[in-house]
Amino acid sequence: MPARRPHGAERDLGGKIMKALRFHAARDLRLGDIDPPAAPEPNDVIVAVSHCGICGTDIHEYLDGPIFVSTRPHPLTGASAPLVLGHEFSGRIAAVGRGVSRFSEGDRVAIIPHLNKPGDYFVRCGIGHISDTTALVGLSSAYGGMGEYAVLPQDNIVKLPNGVSDEQGALFEPMAVAVNAIDRGDLDAGGTVLVTGAGPIGVLAAMAAKAAGASRVVVSEANPARRRRLESLELGYEIVDPTATNFGNIVLGPTEEGLGVDVAVECAGNERALADCIRLVRRGGTSSAGGHLR
Repeated sequence: MPARRPHGAERDLGGKIMKALRFHAARDLRLGDIDPPAAPEPNDVIVAVSHCGICGTDIHEYLDGPIFVSTRPHPLTGASAPLVLGHEFSGRIAAVGRGVSRFSEGDRVAIIPHLNKPGDYFVRCGIGHISDTTALVGLSSAYGGMGEYAVLPQDNIVKLPNGVSDEQGALFEPMAVAVNAIDRGDLDAGGTVLVTGAGPIGVLAAMAAKAAGASRVVVSEANPARRRRLESLELGYEIVDPTATNFGNIVLGPTEEGLGVDVAVECAGNERALADCIRLVRRGGTSSAGGHLR
């Protein structure tokens, strides 16, 4: 365990140079040496990154970007490309600003990527993620998780419990996406759920549905390799091929009076999967869109 500095003990990283992977343009990512974050502002912390996931959003940015990456200075952060990607990460606090009261150097943390403008209307309503003023770590801030260090406000980190590893901590953000998709579905205990897509978000959504008390979880996935991998986990889900001619009957048959599932969550990111969710959810049920349509 690294030595811990007291709350509010401010310092910089001693002029170090760090490695980082930065987005410049579509199909133009560059790994190189850059300056690390300067001494943190009063309410900021610097995190030494331990693990960082590659989100589907990062892949879309690489292939077709800039999509969410700022190409002109962002109104909240001032950041623009080139910038360090990565918004699914964990690490240890390397430095704290003098106004930081809840964290100390050495704390293991995961990050919350939405950077909100205080006082913004949507932030005050609890839906700051849809505001034009909101920025995202690793997409519209200078330092994301694909570098050795990142800087964040203390409100954008959470401590990891002792029983959660750094690797698991990097799943905090995608797990939150999945939990939110199920939560917005107002799933009742004993309800039925369809999840389209067995990628990371889809599998996490299925896990969240089970944890929320679903009696039946159906996961549709067209990729045979992904179906086999999910089957190997033996999590008790029904895993079906959405291209099968009887796909609709497989999903609807066991539902009450064949009316449809209570909640459908789209995690495949394609129009057919979204159409399946709308077609197979019952009247009065809920369909959540967790994927990025392309």
